[in-house]
Amino acid sequence: MSKRKSKDAPMPLGKCITQLQKCMRERLCQEQLPSRLEASEAHHKHLLGLLTRTAINGESNSVLIVGPRGSGKTTLLKCVLRDLMQEKEVQNNLLQVQLNGLLQTDDRIALKEITRQLNLENVVGDKVFGSFAENLVFLLEALKKGDRSTTRPVLFVLDEFDLFAHHKNQTLLYNLLDVSQSAQAPVAVVGLTCRLDVLELLEKRVKSRFSHRQINLLNSLSFTQYLERVKSQLSLPDDFPDKRFAQNWNSSVQSCCEDQSVTEVLRRHFNSSKDFRSMHRLLMLCLSHISTVNPTIKPADVLEASKLCFSDAKSNMLHGLSILELCLVIAMKHLNDIYEGEPFNFQMAHNEFKKFLQRKSNSMYNFEQPVVMKAFEHLQQLELIRPVDSSLAKTQREYQLMRLVLDNSQIMEALQKYPQCPTDIKQWGMSAFG
Repeated sequence: MSKRKSKDAPMPLGKCITQLQKCMRERLCQEQLPSRLEASEAHHKHLLGLLTRTAINGESNSVLIVGPRGSGKTTLLKCVLRDLMQEKEVQNNLLQVQLNGLLQTDDRIALKEITRQLNLENVVGDKVFGSFAENLVFLLEALKKGDRSTTRPVLFVLDEFDLFAHHKNQTLLYNLLDVSQSAQAPVAVVGLTCRLDVLELLEKRVKSRFSHRQINLLNSLSFTQYLERVKSQLSLPDDFPDKRFAQNWNSSVQSCCEDQSVTEVLRRHFNSSKDFRSMHRLLMLCLSHISTVNPTIKPADVLEASKLCFSDAKSNMLHGLSILELCLVIAMKHLNDIYEGEPFNFQMAHNEFKKFLQRKSNSMYNFEQPVVMKAFEHLQQLELIRPVDSSLAKTQREYQLMRLVLDNSQIMEALQKYPQCPTDIKQWGMSAFG
């Protein structure tokens, strides 16, 4: 009885908050995998069968998982690998090589990474190979077991698969798919890409060696499902140590999600991106407000987190500009309005600025031309303006054509938030034309 009482006894609030944060970090930051993928169950079964045949029967395969960002390509693959590795026969047998087109930008880097992940640096040593194919075949030969008869199956996962198609002669793709088609070694090649036209990027010789198996995923999520996902992600599980705290927390999550302002914020996020990772970022920002003083989630926390998520980096950059740089941005804004978005040069922006000074008869902002030029160049370094054509580098700096990378709403917002912005500059910025 005493054990049962101690188990049901309420925990101190501080400990409950710590347990809550731990639970949420595992779920949102470490991207805890779902127990089952209801929406992609058929795809899960198909991919699991494919990789099982490679891992157990030594059958080589190749497959592409295609879908927009946030559609669950990586989650599907991770769930399949989790289920696959539960087989005792697979655990100590299957080798995995993870490559990413953003990191392995050419075949030499990719081969080094393959060698590293297969722990074959000592085997390769200082050997010199005539070609990429010879090197890859040697690596796969080195994986043979003690009896030198059977090779361990290798799973190659190529994330951002379309970027590998831009490598010179597509050597990596050709050799991997060639090995997967021949009986040299049991190899499975799984590519993940968001390009629907990825097969059009492949050379004929590469395309002929690909199995043409594709798993297509789509973002078919409705807003109601998205809202349910938010609730389930924020809700505490039944096995949470303090039952009363969990009940209070879950009811606060329920009432928060039913709030009209929160629903509008979540709909805005849903319309901009159905990617669960962006939703997780929003929820983590909400949870950062939780403390012993504020132990439940409130609509105000969600609204504050949304403002941070949607904060405009370019507008924020304007808050740190000098008065002279801000004046040049306003001058360029007026030039855009007058000439309907046509490109401008430094001389035009400087003339517009001088017109403002003449109207105001204000000598406080009367800077020498080299100083104004330096401010203009700084705006270019910050990428708030960019040259129309890089080939015009020989053109005199004052006359090089530029475009403003900001729209009027961003400039107006920055003027409102600019710390201690002089009234005359603010009025100049707000006026229709300079």
